[in-house]
Amino acid sequence: MKGPKSDRKAPTVTEQQRYDKRRSVVEAVLRGDSVQVVSRVYNVAARSVFDWLSWYRQGGWHALQEGRRSGRPRKMTGEMIRWLYNAVTLGNPLQYQFEFCLWTLGIIREMLRRQHGIVLSKSSVCRLLGNLGLSPQRPLYRSYKQDPKAMDEYLKKEFPALREEARRSGAVIFFVDEAAIRSDAHRGTTWGKVGETPVVLDSGQRFGLRLISAVSPRGDMRFASFEGRMTAERFIEFVKKLRKDVGRPIIVIADNASYHNGKAVKEYAHESGGEVIIHNLPAYAPELNPDEQVWNHAKSRLSRMAFINLKEMKAAAFRVLRSIQADAKLILSFFQLTNTEYAAC
Repeated sequence: MKGPKSDRKAPTVTEQQRYDKRRSVVEAVLRGDSVQVVSRVYNVAARSVFDWLSWYRQGGWHALQEGRRSGRPRKMTGEMIRWLYNAVTLGNPLQYQFEFCLWTLGIIREMLRRQHGIVLSKSSVCRLLGNLGLSPQRPLYRSYKQDPKAMDEYLKKEFPALREEARRSGAVIFFVDEAAIRSDAHRGTTWGKVGETPVVLDSGQRFGLRLISAVSPRGDMRFASFEGRMTAERFIEFVKKLRKDVGRPIIVIADNASYHNGKAVKEYAHESGGEVIIHNLPAYAPELNPDEQVWNHAKSRLSRMAFINLKEMKAAAFRVLRSIQADAKLILSFFQLTNTEYAAC
C-alpha cells in the first residue's frame, strides 16, 4: 500500500544547486572559516551568509531548501547575527559600556538583551557563536604604546639587513630574553571530588630564580642563571660566554631594556671588532622575540611542580631547560609562530 503523496515537488536542478551552495557556505563557516573568507571564496554577499546561518539555526539543513522555512519566527535574524559577529570580531565590550575588556558568554548575552531585546541562555549564545565559526581563545596582549612604523622598519629593513650581515660574516643570530620563576606561581588543573575544591599544600615559602636564555633559528639554545637584577655587566658576561661557546661571530637581538642598549653594552660591541653585534627589537614588541617561547614552555612545566627550597627549584628548572635545549625541533617551532616566522631560516 502506497503512503500519502507529498504536496512538495522535488527541487529542480537549479534549486538543488542553490541549496548545495548554501549548505557549502554554512558548512565552511561551521568549520571555522571566517565569514569574510567564505563570502569571497563562494562569491556571495556577506549579508547572504548571515541570512543562511540564521535559517540553519532555526531549522537545520532542511531550512536551507527553498520553500521550507516555516515554523516559529526566528529570534536572531541574519542582520542581527551579522551585527553580533562584527561586534565580537571588530570591537570589544568597552565600546558597549561594559567594564570588562574580554568577551564572555554573560556579556554577549547581556549585550543582545540591551541592543535587541533578545534573551538567550548561555548555552544558546555558545551555540550561536560556534555557528559563526567563533571559539573561546586565550588573547594575545599587545601594548598600545607599540609604534607601527618602528615595527614595519624592523621587519622590512632592520632584520633583513642583520640576516644579510650574518650570511656575509658567517655570524649566528641569537634572540635573548630573561625570565623570573617564583615558587608561588602555579597554574593548571587537578582532579578532585565534584563540589569540593582540591587543596594543594606547599611550603608557604617564597623564593625565585632568575634566568637568561638565547635561541637561534638553527635550533641552538644556551641558558644561564644569575642572582640579583639583570645589569649591563651581567648581560655582557652572558654574551661573552655565548660568543666563546659558539666559536663564531654572533648577532644578538634583545628587547629595549636599559641593560641591553646602554653605554657599556655599546662599547663592548664596538670593541669586539664586529665579532659581536647587538641589536634591539622595537619597543613594546615582545611577541617578535622567539626566545619568549622558551619561558612560556618552561614555566608551563615548572608551574605544575612543588619545590621545598631554591636548590630544588634550580635543579628542576635546569632539567626542563636542558630538555628544551636537546629538542631542536621544539626550538625551531618557536620560529614558526605568526609573529616569529619572520626570523626563521
